[in-house]
Amino acid sequence: MTYVDAGGVHTWYADQGSGQPLLLMHGALTDASEFGATAPALAERFRVLMPERRGHGHTPDLPGPISYDLMALDTIAFAETLGLGQAHLVGHSDGANVALLVALARPDLVDRLVLISGNFHHDGLLDALDLGEAATNEFFADAYAQVSPDGRDHFPEVVAKVGRMVATEPALTTEDLGQVSARTLIMAGDDDAIRAEHTLAMFRAIPDAELAIVPGTSHALIIEKPTLCNQIMLDFLAGDPVPTFMPISRA
Repeated sequence: MTYVDAGGVHTWYADQGSGQPLLLMHGALTDASEFGATAPALAERFRVLMPERRGHGHTPDLPGPISYDLMALDTIAFAETLGLGQAHLVGHSDGANVALLVALARPDLVDRLVLISGNFHHDGLLDALDLGEAATNEFFADAYAQVSPDGRDHFPEVVAKVGRMVATEPALTTEDLGQVSARTLIMAGDDDAIRAEHTLAMFRAIPDAELAIVPGTSHALIIEKPTLCNQIMLDFLAGDPVPTFMPISRA
């Protein structure tokens, strides 16, 4: 297993492929394994690094709260410690929120940005999404226990930390989103846990953003339709914008 000490966090990460660095950033209460159908496709074109954030996967938790701002700082430290330079950031769910904060704080580290089922404000989450139920979910607990150095008994504490975070964070405004300078693709499922109106607001607020709504999918779109999602991401990451015949917002 590969670890690096970055910003005080003993961070586990996977590393595959070659070329320009690309950070794949997982969602809440998951780990790099969620990219089992994503990483190999992207690694054909890029050096794909998948760090697992504090309290997730193989990376131990630290005392104190977990916050998006803190995980953004951890991600910046990870990129700087490995000397990655300017990288693509592809984040899913919580990973998208962290990637967005990194792009705002350190635009020099971000080339292109893919935000999959992310939210810039906590009110973008549907009320039906309740992370509190995860603490007693055997599937999530078993997955955590298989890899976490903190052991199964620590899982409810991580769930509580993440639950507090998503209830009050992030708290960005559309004016904040206007400061994103990286070329950005926003992706979501048509039956996502993020409000469709919220995803549209993000698309409209980030300058020249591109939008992909994947039909027949949920918050787990990269698992449900990996081939389609991978093609959309690769077209965006490896190609230049296509001139359109009838531009409206980009006219």
